[in-house]
Amino acid sequence: KMKNTDWHAFNQETLDALLADGSNPDAEHEIEHHIASDDFKKLEKAAVDAFKLGFEVTDAEELVLDDGGQVFSFDAIIHRKLILEQLNEDTDKLLKIAVDNKVHYDGWGTYFVE
Repeated sequence: KMKNTDWHAFNQETLDALLADGSNPDAEHEIEHHIASDDFKKLEKAAVDAFKLGFEVTDAEELVLDDGGQVFSFDAIIHRKLILEQLNEDTDKLLKIAVDNKVHYDGWGTYFVE
């Protein structure tokens, strides 16, 4: 299980890679944070909590794992410039939601913006 400091390092590496590829640091990026659980009710509660903090929340999707198990996941989306402190703050908020609701925070992704 990753700690906040591990996620902050992940954020730094991802940010560095995006900037190295030439993504525009001054442009707003659609940041998609991934949250998952095998318990739909817990996931639903986490989605409501994320929404209350200003994140756009996608409908939960059902995913079948390699071992045949299933999980549900949703994205908590926010539009941000590529500023590490802001990404860390968002990550910390969603990690707290994940811990409080006993669901899994699975990092974030975004798309290259010129």
